[in-house]
Amino acid sequence: MGKKVTAEQRQITKDVIMIRPYEFGFNPETAENNTFQNNESDLSKETIAQLAKEEFDELVSKLRSAGIRVLVFEDTEEPFTSDAIFPNNWISLHSNGMVISYPMYAPTRRLERRPDIIQDLSDQFHVNKDYTFEHYEEDGLFLEGTGSMVLDRINKIAYAALSPRTNIALLNKWCVLMDYKKVNFRAVDKVGVDIYHTNVMMAMGLDFVVICLESVQDETEKKQLLANFKYTNKEIIEISLDQMEAFSGNVLQLEGMDNETYLVMSETAFKSLRQAQVQKIKKHTNILTSAVSTIEKFGGGSVRCMIAENFLPHKN
Repeated sequence: MGKKVTAEQRQITKDVIMIRPYEFGFNPETAENNTFQNNESDLSKETIAQLAKEEFDELVSKLRSAGIRVLVFEDTEEPFTSDAIFPNNWISLHSNGMVISYPMYAPTRRLERRPDIIQDLSDQFHVNKDYTFEHYEEDGLFLEGTGSMVLDRINKIAYAALSPRTNIALLNKWCVLMDYKKVNFRAVDKVGVDIYHTNVMMAMGLDFVVICLESVQDETEKKQLLANFKYTNKEIIEISLDQMEAFSGNVLQLEGMDNETYLVMSETAFKSLRQAQVQKIKKHTNILTSAVSTIEKFGGGSVRCMIAENFLPHKN
């Protein structure tokens, strides 16, 4: 059984938004610095898109069965957006009523930003301010939402692995705006390439953190991370580089029915975990798995990338 959530804890939410893809496929622009993507396949584009839709629908069904409230928006036929299934990179929704939209590295991904979605959300939730960082794209500066930042919302700490998609100047501006402290570092894969998003190598739970410490090579930065986890009473669940490549860091804790909590992950991620790691996770929360192998292979992201948390206050 997972740990119960009390009313004052807002690290996790039971409200999320997800975008059902119209078309889905390999994006060569994002593959420039997303080494998790793979375009080797005999499948047609149509088959890949259909498999992605089926995986999406199955994940939504499982989330809803657990009591997680999923607000699904349909992707549009035009403009073509192969990565619309990953909304957490362009929007974040906060308990203070703020909606923030972000500058995206790939020009094709900038087309994913949907003012109509923000309008629909404002009809159902209290939106006090719609703030944008989009204009920094003109300066070649990027900060891709909760892909770039893993947030400890209770302690107001933004963890960020700097990369071409995560600019420190914008991280500083975001932290001033939201009154957060920043903890930035560099995380790399097996061949020394910057990991494209922080949420691939790290996930923050109520009282635990999943992290690939092996990817953080600078000892000073690693000590800073460990010190922060100790200070904020987060149990460390460490994963290896191999497990990170299987998306075991791209996971998200959510609240379901009866205040039960769930760490949502893909079947790929779950199968990569050792039994001792699974037991460690289950001390804190339930595990909910879903198969998204097509999305992982061609999109280079897993279940966490598919979910944008919604902390906005309900109107009713």
